[in-house]
Amino acid sequence: MTGVRLPPVRGKSYPVVVQAGLLRRLPVYLRSYAQGVGVFLITDSTVRRLYGLHVLHLLRLHDFPAIQIDIPAGEPSKNLHVVEMLHTALLEAGIRRDSLIVALGGGVVGDIAGFVAATILRGVRYVQVPTTLLAQVDSSVGGKVAIDHPLGKNLIGAFHHPSAVFIDPLVLRTLVPLEFRNGLAEVLKIALALDADFVKWVERHAESLRKWNPTTLATIVSRSVGLKAAVVEKDEKESGLRMALNLGHTIGHALEAATAYRVSHGYAVSVGLSVEAELAVRLGYLRRRDAERVQRLLRAMHLPNRIPRPCSASAFYAALGVDKKSGSAGPRFVLPSGIGRCAIGVPVSMDLVAEVTGIRL
Repeated sequence: MTGVRLPPVRGKSYPVVVQAGLLRRLPVYLRSYAQGVGVFLITDSTVRRLYGLHVLHLLRLHDFPAIQIDIPAGEPSKNLHVVEMLHTALLEAGIRRDSLIVALGGGVVGDIAGFVAATILRGVRYVQVPTTLLAQVDSSVGGKVAIDHPLGKNLIGAFHHPSAVFIDPLVLRTLVPLEFRNGLAEVLKIALALDADFVKWVERHAESLRKWNPTTLATIVSRSVGLKAAVVEKDEKESGLRMALNLGHTIGHALEAATAYRVSHGYAVSVGLSVEAELAVRLGYLRRRDAERVQRLLRAMHLPNRIPRPCSASAFYAALGVDKKSGSAGPRFVLPSGIGRCAIGVPVSMDLVAEVTGIRL
């Protein structure tokens, strides 16, 4: 597998390197970003055990003045309390404007570390080293960093691009099946929203994906990142085209809130893809046969397509009301309008949402 370098944002280009075995050579890749400055490695309690201590050891072997800071694993860590804890730890450890933060972990670590990098000392540099499929194909690229609020997911955030993203597909071998399928949901989202040919490729390689074939994984990571990078380059601040990447997320985020995050992000997005495909059929945006194709894809990836129970109706509709895509008239959806394309800003009545989801108002 070879490295891939992509320029996601015009005027703010940074390398996205996808290469098997990259993690053991990370200090070499970091050399040009952290020459003579402090390196602060932010990870979580799970990744610390799997990779964090090893990476810290490698950094120190290469004479980096590195410090590791851990946060509790999981979505509940995406809050202001954890951010304040990190701010304090970094300031006490002597972080400066020319220091470098390294986010080593999944999407939660990347979001929190990126948000901290955006806000401490009015902004310091950071690099992403994603260790989950979901983070590798989606959240590590694009510069969106955020934490959650009691009223909804990712409501407090910023656009703060990393200096680089370093992706090692081999670390995916340690993922539990649930986390791996979480990432597959984001792969399907990107493909269904942007590229019909990529959808066909995923359909042809479904079996090797389920078996975690390393060559296939490297391909889907590189292709997913390339598609997202092309969108971010045209619409950095999510004012138009980039909203296509929210396919499945209006329902998905509401579902996460309604189940108190008992349902993982990828599983929630998978259900969101299913529900939003049906909404699109009912509203005349999508042909029934294309919606059935979406359902087959979800089944092929062993992903859920039904609303789980229990599910709080009040929390579900409250989350829809504060969704980032909502306008003054109410929630606006990104709905599939074909395989590989979507319609942005579609108003959907809550009566129709209730009918399709079975979650009664």
